[in-house]
Amino acid sequence: MAVSWTETLAEFLKREPGIEAVRLDPSSRKVSVATLGNVDLAELQKRLAETIAAIESELSKTAAAPKGFTLKREGAVTEMAGPDSKTAPKFWQWREFEWPKLEPAVDPHAEKAEWKELTVLASVCAVFGLAGFAVDKLTIGPAWLHIGLYAIALTAGGWDAAADSWKSIRAGKLDIHFLMLSVAIGAVCVDAWTEAVLLLFLFSASGAMEEFAMDRTHREVSALLKSAPKRATLLPAEGGEREVPVEQIAVGDRLMVRPGEAFAADGNIDKGKSASDESALTGEAVPVEKGVGDAVFSGTLNLWGAVEFKVARLPAESTLQKIIRLIQTAQKLRAPSERFTDRFGGTYTLAVLGACAVMFLVWWLGFNLPPFANVPALAGQPEVRSAFYRAMTLLVVMSPCALVLSIPSAILAAIAWGARHGVLFRGGAAIEKLADVNVVAMDKTGTLTTGELAVVGYESFPPGRDREVMELAYALEAKSQHPLARAIVRDAKARGVREVGLEEFQSITGQGVAGRMGGAQVLLGRREMLENGPLAEWSRSLPQAPAELAEVWVVGKDMMGRVLLRDQIRAESVSVLAELKRLGLTTVMLTGDRRQAAESVAHELGLDEVKAGMTPEQKVEAIQAFRASGRKVAMVGDGVNDAPSLAAADVSVAMGARGSDAALEQAEVILMHDRIENFLAALRLSKRAKKVIRQNLAISLGVVVLMAVAAIFGIIPLAVGVAAHEGSTVVVCLNSLRLLFGKNV
Repeated sequence: MAVSWTETLAEFLKREPGIEAVRLDPSSRKVSVATLGNVDLAELQKRLAETIAAIESELSKTAAAPKGFTLKREGAVTEMAGPDSKTAPKFWQWREFEWPKLEPAVDPHAEKAEWKELTVLASVCAVFGLAGFAVDKLTIGPAWLHIGLYAIALTAGGWDAAADSWKSIRAGKLDIHFLMLSVAIGAVCVDAWTEAVLLLFLFSASGAMEEFAMDRTHREVSALLKSAPKRATLLPAEGGEREVPVEQIAVGDRLMVRPGEAFAADGNIDKGKSASDESALTGEAVPVEKGVGDAVFSGTLNLWGAVEFKVARLPAESTLQKIIRLIQTAQKLRAPSERFTDRFGGTYTLAVLGACAVMFLVWWLGFNLPPFANVPALAGQPEVRSAFYRAMTLLVVMSPCALVLSIPSAILAAIAWGARHGVLFRGGAAIEKLADVNVVAMDKTGTLTTGELAVVGYESFPPGRDREVMELAYALEAKSQHPLARAIVRDAKARGVREVGLEEFQSITGQGVAGRMGGAQVLLGRREMLENGPLAEWSRSLPQAPAELAEVWVVGKDMMGRVLLRDQIRAESVSVLAELKRLGLTTVMLTGDRRQAAESVAHELGLDEVKAGMTPEQKVEAIQAFRASGRKVAMVGDGVNDAPSLAAADVSVAMGARGSDAALEQAEVILMHDRIENFLAALRLSKRAKKVIRQNLAISLGVVVLMAVAAIFGIIPLAVGVAAHEGSTVVVCLNSLRLLFGKNV
């Protein structure tokens, strides 16, 4: 189950002992914290910004406060106080900050590139370690030379671990870095300099590998941040043009975009024709043709034509910025199994230290092994390793580095791959849960179909005058912006229908449009318009349209006809549903549409079940019935009426472009640009990610158990334990990277 925003906020308060309460006011963009004593404000703001980034989109949802915390909500203001605070609020000192920006101007991972620094330190450790080993074995130079070289190697290899350990110790915690340093120091104490250097080299090298893997997963966000334009060419109403920062753009503004420039906001083409490169948002390499009325998206590249477009959303609310926020939030939300491995922290460290201390006493006092100094092999007798040496070996192999990395490295790699290919996961939980679904429930309109009507035919009464029906319908709908009108005009232009002028034009709210042609009144509208007029008696004898089609009636001077339209099935829906059935998943349509129309689409697509004429409440009941039978359900939808069923499903999936705000808010997986085929990509990715996680856990746990048994029986030397432990960490990171670089999941 996903972590609620109240739990995330509570975790922040737990980690900040000097913070008593937090007050969030999104409406005024203010954040206040109640402190006691001295607090490092710079560090506090940084950690607070990370927390708000993870919960901002969830603040509107209702959630209970975790046990021991108090939650107050007054309008848009949310206040949470720390666990069972023993101090009165009157002693608190409130500090106010500006609401942190969720999309930093520069991605810290792109700038810092910590893996490069760790690589340098690991390289220094390796070079001086090898030099010390060579000097020691070849007895070159003074006796202290190899010790000096080893010391430089140990300093470089342990620098990062020491810095992290010091931070943890100051916070009253022990971590894996502390374990590694303890082993290295212990190895030096028993004069095992080579093993100490090998340990810290492999530890720093695996740390560099881990950071490199994390850096690769964050590069997708960096690419999106860089693609966001900073300035735009505004076309004022009074004429001319001027360049302005994107922050000054308002909804309704007209902007000019020249070839090679990026669109500065989401909008619709108002003038001109071109094509855009949308690969940064969807991963689609093929340019998308753009003409008048077509949607364009912030951060996508205008390829060849100069176009003008009208801004539909502010740059800060654009598709691009939503994607950036979603990815940043997703990288902070943890999967259930990832939270499980997080427990391998201070408690596990203390348990390992305790176990090694006990084994030291057992080997020393129980088996009479020398306590600290190894006894070299003499007169055919094998070397006797000391109790302390064996304890250090056991300490190394029981350190859970690979285990702790096994899940988050795979989850972050999967999130990054999805972001690059038009699939946004809101956290690792969605990736894990999607792999287990066995029922896929889908809405019809806008999900399996395009949601855009298309003309499928014309009929005239009396027959044989279809062309006149086309011309009259075209003339009446040419001035309308209704979705039906767009479909009729688009079809008429494609058929080359002659454009006939009207003498008058009038829109009849809720019914249709009217006009005059050749002195006679002409009408276009719903059947009800005919049934309530002078043609009511005759209209009752007119044939009904097929259940799967919509109709628009046209009345001329001496003839009548109708236009038949249909919601177009997505071209990709057939192949997607066929593949889902091949994978053994049950496919179900949940729709509020008429049964005949729903069954017609279901038959064409090959769905397993159809539930039509459903209210939002009935959709929720259907989802709950599937779950009650023990099945895991993924719900795919796009409308406001789908939001309740999305919330009820095990995994909620929303169409990204057409999706309503309510649907997107509930969704754990978002398919960008309404590409239903991306659901298959998400499903395959989740299954592969779960397989990689299992492999990682098997590798890490297997190595720990095998090496621990070997260390207890004294079978392996410290060097082998070091190589096995750090080697498994490297293997886990490399295995996770396969998700990021996979071409076809």
